[in-house]
Amino acid sequence: MGVGTSTFVIRWINFLTMLLAVGVIGFGVWMSTHHDGCRKSLTLPVLGLGAFIFLISIIGFMGALKNNSILLWIYLIMLCFILVAILVFTVLAFIITNNGSGHNVAGLRYKEYQLQDYSSWFLKQLNNTRNWKHLKICLVKSEDCNNLSKKYKTLKQYKIAKLTPIEAGCCRPPSECGYPAVNASYYDLSFHPISSNKDCKLYKNSRAIKCYNCDSCKAGVAQYMKTEWRVVAIFNVVLFVVLSMVYLVGCCARRNATSSRSKA
Repeated sequence: MGVGTSTFVIRWINFLTMLLAVGVIGFGVWMSTHHDGCRKSLTLPVLGLGAFIFLISIIGFMGALKNNSILLWIYLIMLCFILVAILVFTVLAFIITNNGSGHNVAGLRYKEYQLQDYSSWFLKQLNNTRNWKHLKICLVKSEDCNNLSKKYKTLKQYKIAKLTPIEAGCCRPPSECGYPAVNASYYDLSFHPISSNKDCKLYKNSRAIKCYNCDSCKAGVAQYMKTEWRVVAIFNVVLFVVLSMVYLVGCCARRNATSSRSKA
C-alpha cells in the first residue's frame, strides 16, 4: 500500500472515530443529568470509553497527518491492546453464556428459568448482596411488572402472553407454587403453595416486592444478561475483524512514515 493511500485511510478512519467519541461523551453527559441512579451509574464508564476513543483517534490522526512514525507506533501499540482485550472478552463472554436455558411449562407460551442452570460467574454476581440490591432498585423503577396489567387487560390475554425472562421471573411466582392468577399483576396468595420452593413464600403482590427477592428473578436477569452478552460478543467478532484491518493499514502507514523519514 502506498504512502499516500495508507495515511489517507488512517486519517479519515480516525477522524470519523473522533466524531464518534464526541457523540459518546455527549451521551455520557446527557446520562449524568438524569436523576435515575440506574442510568447515572453508567455515566463514568461511558465518559471513560468516549475519552479513550478520542485519545487513540487523535494520536492516530496526528500520526498520519504529520507522517510521524513515533505517534503511529503509539497508535498501533494502543490498538494492539484493544484487539487483545476484545479477543479475551469475547472468548470469556461465549464461555460464561454457554450454560443456562429456560424450562418449558405446560400451558405457558414462555419459559421459566432456574438460577442453578447458569455459570458460576453469573451466580457469584447475582448472589452478591450489594449487586442485587442495586439491580433490584432498577427493576422496581423500570415498572415492567406494574405495566403488565396495562398490557394485558384480561386474565385470558395474560395467560396466553409470551413474557420476557424478567417478566416471567420477577413479576409472578413460579408456576409450581400453584397460586391462581386474579389478573396480570395480582395472585391469590390465600392458597397454600403446593411446592417447597422458597420463592413461593417470597412472592408478594406489592409493587415494590413482587418476586424481586426470588431466585427465579435472578435467573430471569441472568437469561437477559446472557442474551445481551451474546449480542455484544457477536458484535465484538465483527469489530475485531474491522480493527484488525485498520491495524494492518496502520502498520503500512507506520512503515511508510519510517522509510520516508530515513530517506529525508
